[in-house]
Amino acid sequence: RKTDQLVFFVNGRKVVEENVDPETTLLTYLRRKLGLHGTKLGCGEGGCGACTVMISKYDNFQKNGATLYSVNACLFPICALHHVAVTTVEGIGSSKTRLHPVQERIAKSHGSQCGFCTPGIVMSMYALLRNRPNPVMEEIEENFQGNLCRCTGYRPIVQGYRTFAKTGKSEGCCGGKASGQGCCMNEKEDNAAMVSSILFNPAEFQPLDPTQEPIFPPELLMQKNKPLEQLCFRGERVMWLQPATLEELLTLKAQYPAAKLVVGNTEVGIEMRLKNMLYPVIIAPAWIPEMTFVQYTKKGIIFGAACTLSSVEVVLKKAVAELDSYKTEVFQAVLDQLRWFAGPQVKNVAALGGNIMTASPISDLNPVFMACGSKLTLASIEGRRTIKMDKNFFTGYRKTALKPNEILLSIEIPFTRKGEYFSAFKQASRREDDIAIVTCGMRVLFKEVRNQVKKIKLSYGGMAPTTVMAGKTCQALMHREWNEDLLQEACHLLAEEMNLSPSAPGGMVDFRRTLTLSFFFKFYLTVLQKLDSELNGNNNPHELVPYEYVCATKVFHKDPVNNVQLFQEVPAGQSVEDMVGRPLVHLSAAKQACGEAVYCDDIPCYENELYLTLVTSTKAHAKILSIDTTEAECVPGFVCFISVKDIPGSNVSGIAFDETVFADNMVTCVGHIIGGVVADTHEHSRRAAKAIKIKYEDLLPIITIQEAIEKQSFYDVPRKIEKGNVQKGFEESDYIVEGEMYIGGQEHFYLETHCTIAVPKGEDGEMELFVSTQNPTKTQESVASVLGVPENRILVRVKRLGGGFGGKESRSTIVSTAVAVAAFKTGRPVRCMLDRDEDMLITGGRHPFLGQYKVGFMKNGKINSLKVSYYSNGGNSADLSLAVMDRALFHMDNAYNIPNIQGEGTVCKTNMPSNTAFRGFGGPQGMMIVECWMNDVILKSGLPAEQVRKLNLYDEGDLTHFNQKLEGFTLKRCWKECVKNSEYHTRKQIIDDFNRQNRWKKRGIAIIPTKFGISFIIHLCQRAGALVQVYTDGSVLLTHGGAEMGQGLHTKMIQVASKTLGIPTTTIHISETSTNTVPNTSPTAASVSADINGMAVFNACKTILKRLEPFKSSNPKGSWKDWVNEAYVNCVSLSATGFYRVPGLGYDFKENKGNPFDYFSYGVACSEVEIDCLTGDHQNLRTHIVMDVGTSLNPAIDIGQIEGAFVQGLGLFTLEELRYSPEGDLYSRGPGMYKIPAFGDIPTEFHVSLLRDCPNSKAIYASKAVGEPPLFLSASVFYAIKDAIFAARAESGLTQPFRLDSPATPERIRNACVDNFTKLCPSAEPGTFKPWSVRV
Repeated sequence: RKTDQLVFFVNGRKVVEENVDPETTLLTYLRRKLGLHGTKLGCGEGGCGACTVMISKYDNFQKNGATLYSVNACLFPICALHHVAVTTVEGIGSSKTRLHPVQERIAKSHGSQCGFCTPGIVMSMYALLRNRPNPVMEEIEENFQGNLCRCTGYRPIVQGYRTFAKTGKSEGCCGGKASGQGCCMNEKEDNAAMVSSILFNPAEFQPLDPTQEPIFPPELLMQKNKPLEQLCFRGERVMWLQPATLEELLTLKAQYPAAKLVVGNTEVGIEMRLKNMLYPVIIAPAWIPEMTFVQYTKKGIIFGAACTLSSVEVVLKKAVAELDSYKTEVFQAVLDQLRWFAGPQVKNVAALGGNIMTASPISDLNPVFMACGSKLTLASIEGRRTIKMDKNFFTGYRKTALKPNEILLSIEIPFTRKGEYFSAFKQASRREDDIAIVTCGMRVLFKEVRNQVKKIKLSYGGMAPTTVMAGKTCQALMHREWNEDLLQEACHLLAEEMNLSPSAPGGMVDFRRTLTLSFFFKFYLTVLQKLDSELNGNNNPHELVPYEYVCATKVFHKDPVNNVQLFQEVPAGQSVEDMVGRPLVHLSAAKQACGEAVYCDDIPCYENELYLTLVTSTKAHAKILSIDTTEAECVPGFVCFISVKDIPGSNVSGIAFDETVFADNMVTCVGHIIGGVVADTHEHSRRAAKAIKIKYEDLLPIITIQEAIEKQSFYDVPRKIEKGNVQKGFEESDYIVEGEMYIGGQEHFYLETHCTIAVPKGEDGEMELFVSTQNPTKTQESVASVLGVPENRILVRVKRLGGGFGGKESRSTIVSTAVAVAAFKTGRPVRCMLDRDEDMLITGGRHPFLGQYKVGFMKNGKINSLKVSYYSNGGNSADLSLAVMDRALFHMDNAYNIPNIQGEGTVCKTNMPSNTAFRGFGGPQGMMIVECWMNDVILKSGLPAEQVRKLNLYDEGDLTHFNQKLEGFTLKRCWKECVKNSEYHTRKQIIDDFNRQNRWKKRGIAIIPTKFGISFIIHLCQRAGALVQVYTDGSVLLTHGGAEMGQGLHTKMIQVASKTLGIPTTTIHISETSTNTVPNTSPTAASVSADINGMAVFNACKTILKRLEPFKSSNPKGSWKDWVNEAYVNCVSLSATGFYRVPGLGYDFKENKGNPFDYFSYGVACSEVEIDCLTGDHQNLRTHIVMDVGTSLNPAIDIGQIEGAFVQGLGLFTLEELRYSPEGDLYSRGPGMYKIPAFGDIPTEFHVSLLRDCPNSKAIYASKAVGEPPLFLSASVFYAIKDAIFAARAESGLTQPFRLDSPATPERIRNACVDNFTKLCPSAEPGTFKPWSVRV
């Protein structure tokens, strides 16, 4: 049949599409067809929320006739939009007319740094406010479960949007707890500087007026009386059928038995995009009334299979509130699972039936439905049948008992009876929006006789290829008393029945097995508690459950975030126009909040533009035997395949010139770029790239650090730093501890992936490139080299980056060079933006480290001698790995004065994608090992942790282990202030009391210092240039060598220029960073960009001022514009360059002398956590940070950098884990498997204080670098977790130092909390099996 017309509305404008392709997503359509670039592509799998938009559709149950909800545009099929209205970030407000209050508040509260995630967060908040104009704080925080941000650390977003909440004050100092004299704002010491906690003024915000929102399109309201008609949309490969009645649906299912039923496309969309699956026929049942109804019956509630999870949540919440609690145990369990199921964008569209029929072995809901015996109604053209969801429903991996022509029509979730109890549990890597590691549903029904089991059902996900029942265990527990004996037997039986092969897919075998027992124990206690309270009428509820065990039954609760940010106000008398030291809003914040800020892929397509998709290796080490492009050439839109043969210049690339642009006969890692497919669209090039067939001859790969050590595969000779006499130090020490620690790598996860557009200019070999890079100069060099032209023919332009963090410093060239070759070969503009899975696979990340140490110390805890060896996994090229190792060695003391010290660093050469720069650049890994051995020393000595750390701190004037003198050493001030602000000693006592009273939950606290050296490790980069151009109207165009990537560099540079020139910031503009304005720039990295570019800007401005001096003298009362005009009339140049190099740097490893750093940044953090000893879950309760940033150029930006770095470090040390196969293939290629911190992961109390009165003589306007130094402070969370684990282990009689590798994931925490459950699940002997994943 013919293709129908698709009719929908976008931002109030009608769209009629004649030729719609079912494979097109709403995101692609918005960006490519409608030119609405505000909605961003962050991951393509519904995991980051950058593409959030609002959908409105007719609903006769709603007051205004429409239901409004947020969705992920990257998964939403365009075909599902018929008679629907879409609102994007551009549709709610604009910086040119009027910002919507949602846009204004995120901008003014400093909640937008790189800004790439901002439109998605804005639209999530907007959709919430359209449904609930007066939300409570918990609703706001829950609403953001589907949104990620990599820059801000979330606090400013939550604080800005708190102003919409019912209790909408933006708490200031002390969280508003103290007033009058008790407030720290009033604690003025003599001559103390004024302290402020006000980064923005909520009184300036325009109020939210719900009556001013756009209305639902009247034309769509008119459709309500028209009968629905079946729709058909045909694309190149897929046909979409949308039946209007159940009869039509069943007929279509009989006609196309292999067709997929799609409601939310949250599973099928991912399968088609990431798993290369193709479903030629898709049937959309969203319009069928029999599949979207809800009905109460005597036995329970029936939901149509197409009911969305959000609608199920609403119905069940109402039922739980209104019905007797004994009836709603299963409903409450479903709600518990849905709470952490996914973000609203997924729950708003994902169908209940889809969750069942996907038959995922780790489904959160299927174990609940199986354990409660839900009834499923199935329908086909032959009729209906009802089956119970039991152990026979799932017939194999992702297979069910349905016949090919059957559909799931509805599901009945039953009421529970008196004497029946139900619980559901789930453990994931991250609490919010994450797939389960193990999940379960547990039900018990007691006989009339109290405590005797009549029926029991235990159902688990994550323990087999399907959701499974623990049948044998349940059988053995029938007719038993619910007591300690039953618990012991159940655990033994479960340990046997829920066994896993040590090679099981998903890994974490010991953890998963232990969780099955931990969950049953929680269920056992929960039921015991309920029996207890029913028996005793709540008078004495601890008769059956010991008081210290009650904590195991408590449901997770988190208070809304409470925060305080303190900074020094500018001196009295500072000019109002002088913005240095004031919390000026990021200059692009409003544009970012409106979706108007232009990123690389937002540049409109050129008329004859082509798209490149890279073709990468699937082998870690192999010879290329052949490349077959035959199948790819048949894909529509295919233009050409490019490879090493098409390079006109040199194929050699990389920082150390040990890489190639395209693989030449051999590949050395999975993800090694072999070539690329050029086609007319992204979809066609992606399809053709997947059709390229490559034959390999396998060679033996080296994947892990351990393998590299065994095979002596290293880059260069090991680096060494030595001071004092280590051997003598050990001999004089009272105690010696030895140990090792592994620190896992980290993916940058900038929200904007690598992107390049190359435009050949058609003459003299010129080419213009728009690139998302921190390093325009290196990009220019690399492209010139590969094309064989002088660098003056290549122009690289950078407007802004959607995050960088070091990942776009040297690795962006691997994309840019390939795109340049494609543009050269075709003579046409070529674009390439990596998909998230490609980006994660090929661009490398933070170096995994292995540290081995031996420490000698005295009885009082004073460190006497240290010997440490570092090994890092460099990957298949040197890149910046040697410099990263150098910095690790420079930081092997952290902030401690060690008289005898020896460190050695070795970079391992492996068959992994090359690891690279990442915020901290080896410093965090170096310091993490320090705190690891310091922790061992503390445990061994039995002395208080803060006492031992404080005892070993450096003093003013001390020499470091590399013989640099510490000047302006403010660390002890930071330490003192942090101990005071955090009420450390009081909190420690409270924690000890808590741990005595709770067996299965433990708290821990840690206070950690940091000393971070500021400069590039490669000293030739310690320079910067700037160009200042003044126009006759007095406006100033400023250009400098740094790239804006969210760190507020452009904002700070305008503040510097404004103060130096003495003119308002509004008269100064920065357009972009480019190689034709400021040449030979250093990369924007190493935290020094504000220091060096600030001085270059200052010098350029001083040149201008010198030229204007005669005109100022002759006309002292004139204005800036008058002097500029005078200069112009007198033919004086109004354009000046500025240059700056950092003096006095240079270090000699052989002699161990010189100054590798310009100065140091200092900080201290105290963190408190709570762990669940049974599941390994942890909660970040409190963090207090005191940071020395000199005299802050912009307190709002600096505090934002501190919080953002801290939360990124929180990910590094507690959450983010890259999983590799033994063959070196990356499993975790997107937010589905790789978890960065979410809104709910930040500390509930998050306090940041900038140290006062600490000017820095070494940098512009007495400021200090701030980008990297705070990241390591998040180690305070890791060591607080370790402290809590120690308390748990002490309950089992283990009080010796123990090993805890980083990150401290739930798996590592649970496995370290040794108890009777872990003992029932012993580990398989290493070497007797092939693991699913390896530690690289």
